Amino acid sequence: MSTNRELQDWYFTQLGGGEGTKEGEWLKVSEFPTTVHVELLKQKKIPDPFLGLNEWDVQWVGESKWAFKSSFSVSQEELDAPNIDLVFDGLDTFATVALNGHSILEASNQFVAYRVAIKDKLKVGANELILCFESAFIKGRDIEQERGKLALWNGDSSRLHVRKAQYNYGWDWGPVLMTIGPWKPISLQTYQNRIIDMDLRSDISAALGVKLTANITFFESAPGLASFTLKHPDGSIETSVDKIPTDEGHCTFSFDWAPGKLDLWYPVGYGAQPMYTAEIELANERGQVLDRKSLKVAFRRARVVQDKLVDQEGLTFLFEINNIRIFCGGSNWIPADSFLTTVTAERYRAWLKLMVDGNQNMIRVWGGGIYEHDVFYDICDELGLLVWQDFMFGCGQYPAYDSFLESVRLEAEQNVKRLRHHPSVVIFAGNNEDYQIAESLKLELDYSDETSDFRETNFPARYIYERTLPEVVGKHSDIYYHRASPYSGQGKPTTDRTLGDLHQWNVWHGSQEPWHNWDILAGRFVSEFGMQGFPNIRTVDHWLGGDKTERFPQSRINNNHNKADGFERRLELYLVENFKHSFEMESYVYYTQIMQAETLASAYRLWRRNWGGRGREYTAGALVWQINDCWPVTSWAIVDYFLRPKPAFFAVSRELRPFTVGMTRKDRQTFLDDRSGAQFTIETILEIWGTNSTLHEKKVTMEIVIFDLHSDWTNKLSKNVILEPNSSTELYKGTLPGQPIRTKKSEIPKVLIVSARLIDETGEILGRYSNWPEPFKFIHFPPVADLNLKATVGTDGESIVLTADRPIKGIVLDVDGEDVKWSDQAIDLVPNDPQTIKAVGLNGRKIKMRFLGDGTA
Repeated sequence: MSTNRELQDWYFTQLGGGEGTKEGEWLKVSEFPTTVHVELLKQKKIPDPFLGLNEWDVQWVGESKWAFKSSFSVSQEELDAPNIDLVFDGLDTFATVALNGHSILEASNQFVAYRVAIKDKLKVGANELILCFESAFIKGRDIEQERGKLALWNGDSSRLHVRKAQYNYGWDWGPVLMTIGPWKPISLQTYQNRIIDMDLRSDISAALGVKLTANITFFESAPGLASFTLKHPDGSIETSVDKIPTDEGHCTFSFDWAPGKLDLWYPVGYGAQPMYTAEIELANERGQVLDRKSLKVAFRRARVVQDKLVDQEGLTFLFEINNIRIFCGGSNWIPADSFLTTVTAERYRAWLKLMVDGNQNMIRVWGGGIYEHDVFYDICDELGLLVWQDFMFGCGQYPAYDSFLESVRLEAEQNVKRLRHHPSVVIFAGNNEDYQIAESLKLELDYSDETSDFRETNFPARYIYERTLPEVVGKHSDIYYHRASPYSGQGKPTTDRTLGDLHQWNVWHGSQEPWHNWDILAGRFVSEFGMQGFPNIRTVDHWLGGDKTERFPQSRINNNHNKADGFERRLELYLVENFKHSFEMESYVYYTQIMQAETLASAYRLWRRNWGGRGREYTAGALVWQINDCWPVTSWAIVDYFLRPKPAFFAVSRELRPFTVGMTRKDRQTFLDDRSGAQFTIETILEIWGTNSTLHEKKVTMEIVIFDLHSDWTNKLSKNVILEPNSSTELYKGTLPGQPIRTKKSEIPKVLIVSARLIDETGEILGRYSNWPEPFKFIHFPPVADLNLKATVGTDGESIVLTADRPIKGIVLDVDGEDVKWSDQAIDLVPNDPQTIKAVGLNGRKIKMRFLGDGTA
């Protein structure tokens, strides 16, 4: 039987000595795998780069040379094995490896695993393994000098020549922290023969019948037999086959099941996520087991559908699972830490569970980070989260010289093979925004050219995205390949809103549109969009490190913890256009958070309206940039580094519930005739729609209550409606009741708040939304004393009932001390509609409430 032993007992040193270690001094590592910053932090050799301005005091770490060594014992029995390999699952990034003084490997790609046969270099007893790491930054600069400088957004241009996590070079949300070291396990493997590839493909018919084909490859062609077993999630054997000859070094076999015979895997909200276990056992002629491998697999029919639309140009870009068309509401994912080895399985689960709890069903693994660890995809499989997987190219004019291409091909092959069996992975995308780079720089990019080699152009990476990657994906998987994100196809640029996927950054970046324009900024699938917001004040105080002199929004430290170009101008642009606000720290945090919540909720609300049923899937998905941070920072994330959700997280969650109600109000000006500019009327037009993501129509009562913020006048409407399945349904369009028609712009409209609720037959409130006149800065809010806002804590100590006598906008709850786990935030409250919020960990503390017009502006 083959054996696999992970090497432990490691030491590290700074080669030549320096600030990290003295020359010749070896320090014991605290854990393995690891990287240098992590160990230096634990040894108190460097300050925490996540605090203050410390990021800039540790730059020497990434520009130094480091070594790691381990001594491991080998027995005579192990040495007698026919084959002995060292397996390096991941080295970051340029490393020379020596075993007992013999050079055995030169590594140059963080995303590649290396296997080296070492039997002839081992000895019985102690063996020494030394890994010497060069600085990826300096090595990259050297390569750049030789190969040429290329264009990019974010980070140092040398990164384009280095197959390393690109965000390490700094991004507009992340620090410059050039990690270095053995970031994945290293193991010693002995074997006679072994299983080197399990390629399990399931072909699901339109009728949902299943054909499973297995292609198994062995290390060597040798007499022997293999057996295969497929186990049901309950542990029972679904099917098996044995006595499969292995003489040719590979074998192929298949099984067929009629529709309904196997349990299919569905995205969260549409069905269960049954995971089967496929096991392969390899034995020799005498029946001795030589190797055994297993994979968790599932069965689903996944398609990217690009069909013609009714009433609009272009094609759909939607995901269909088991013949169900899915509106994908979710988030973009960046690496969860600047120091990857600190991210535990428990942290991954907490992040992904938070997404599911927030009604999200898709996550996009962005192309400037890493191909995530196996456990990440295992959890996505388990939870029913669809995965959009980028290849690791981001925002750059990447090269395509021979050695680079060879490394990229190996990287792609390994990771496609590793990820292809996960039912959650439904698309591979070639890169992040590289075609946008080419468009912006007017590089040689003729979209009508589908036959050229491209390597001799000034956009050579097109060869990677249109030749290498689709070939690898097509050969080694059945997963849909998309050339980039964004990418339109059909000869159109990436900004086209009628085809493919779109990164809609004309809110915040670009033309800096008002967020109210999301409806006219829609695309077929919006895979990036966002708005910044400060994190929880506790997170701000963490990075300030107790320096009260820096506790104001424009301080040097706060500026260092926002990496976006021009962020102060852009935050202020959107704040000043919409809110009266102050620059007191906690108040500023609140207003940026409410702004972010309003912006993102508006996008999901308007784009779900565009999911209008078959042939009218004008927008089929929205993935916010971004769910998470890699360090404590002000960014576009809707949950901060410490897993503290911002108010925007809850606002998005409400808009992704199975049933929602949405509204817009817009002024319509009509002139008396074509000659006069003084004689006109202004009417306020109200539109209301509902959404239903379930597969069945839903009868509900739509209840509308209109409030005048400055009087006791109200108007109530009630209507029985049917929400069509898996689509949006238009419910009302007309003038806003209670709002007089105006004939002069000096006539100030009434401040009317329109509250809508969807109520089912049992009285359960399925969805609610309050539409307020905007911009909020024009509203004269009533005195706080007139609101009679109450937060009544229930007998369980954690249920809070919110009530008020006047409509209130944007309530955010807080307490002194450690944070509470809130079930909702950024709450709009109206009279006679109490809302119950859970507050886990409240522990009898007084609840603080902040809202628009509370006097803190």
